[in-house]
Amino acid sequence: MHWERNHSKTEKARQPKTDLFEIRVFMEQHFNEQLSVEQLAAMANISPKYFVDLFTKTYGQSAMDFLTDLRINRAKRYLIETEYRLREIAQRVGYSDEFYFSRKFKKEVGVSPSAFVKHPRKRIAACSPSIIGQLLALNIIPVAAPLDSKWTPYYYNVYQTKIKVHMSYGDAQSLEESDKLIKSRPDAIVGFGYLQEEEKQRLSSIAPSLFVEVSGTGWREQLYQIAVFVEREKQATAWIEGYEQKLELARKQMQQTIGEDTFVVLRVYGQGLHLYCNHAIQGVLYRDLKLSSAYAEESLYNQLITLEQLNELDADRFILLVCPEAESRAYWLSLQHDKSWRFLKAVQKGNVYVVPSDPWCESSAVAANRMLDEMLLLLTGHCPNMDMDKMHGDSEAHPL
Repeated sequence: MHWERNHSKTEKARQPKTDLFEIRVFMEQHFNEQLSVEQLAAMANISPKYFVDLFTKTYGQSAMDFLTDLRINRAKRYLIETEYRLREIAQRVGYSDEFYFSRKFKKEVGVSPSAFVKHPRKRIAACSPSIIGQLLALNIIPVAAPLDSKWTPYYYNVYQTKIKVHMSYGDAQSLEESDKLIKSRPDAIVGFGYLQEEEKQRLSSIAPSLFVEVSGTGWREQLYQIAVFVEREKQATAWIEGYEQKLELARKQMQQTIGEDTFVVLRVYGQGLHLYCNHAIQGVLYRDLKLSSAYAEESLYNQLITLEQLNELDADRFILLVCPEAESRAYWLSLQHDKSWRFLKAVQKGNVYVVPSDPWCESSAVAANRMLDEMLLLLTGHCPNMDMDKMHGDSEAHPL
């Protein structure tokens, strides 16, 4: 026992020739070769047993499971993107026996390679909350996506048990998040075109990836880009047609209530009040619903404004977003007691509508639909879809 304790201390104190991160990178680059625990442990200058324990503790899975994930993910790409025979694919991902590879693939994926080719893109990973909202409109629940109870409460509350792998909100491309993606074994990944090239390359190395172009496009165009990629064009067309019909009815109902009233969207953040317009607000409120803005600027903005300046705009109605952190909430509470705030026309008329950041800070098909429902409810007291937590997507798209 004394020898074992000393031996363990010696293992931990020994300086490895290669650290675990470098070994991980080596595995990503050489997954098609015959790798063993003994070989990898020798690179780290530690015993195989200690290497297995250390790798599992560091990355949440064994080195051999990580290697299998790399091989299966790459095999999926070859099956989708090339015309390689099964034997060649097996060899290219590190299996010398095509029959063993076929059995291994079916065990890990749930279907044989030939069956996978017929329906290749069922397990889709989303790299942002907006992508979740697009995939759901196509009747796809992503297998992996960023979820956060604070910033994306709707998706978190409704889909947390359906989305199997929870990514960190706003940090989808860290090493830890990449590991989550690899382990989720997506058939495809959808992100946005503004990602850095290094991030795009890393995602593309995990699975076939689409990076949606956002410049000059709205959620409709982006939805269709994704639909083509996942072969769901009919679903995209049906969703957009349904939204347009709902929008036309909403305009008529709102017009009876608001007449020629002007609107201002405000955002409380920290200790400041801002005139605010993002892509979602611009698209739904001003372009779709054609509401009249009291502020002449037509582009996107997040501009600090004083109560005196706000009074000069003389808006009839305020839509107010209060950021969820403590400082913003405290400022909003104090603002309501300010005489200058209470003097504003919209406040005196009781036309201040406080809305959460979710979905008003998200540009997607589902978010636009939810915003439309909320505007109807706020302005008319009526909403055709009272089931605000209706679940979209195909829960059977990625069986465990």
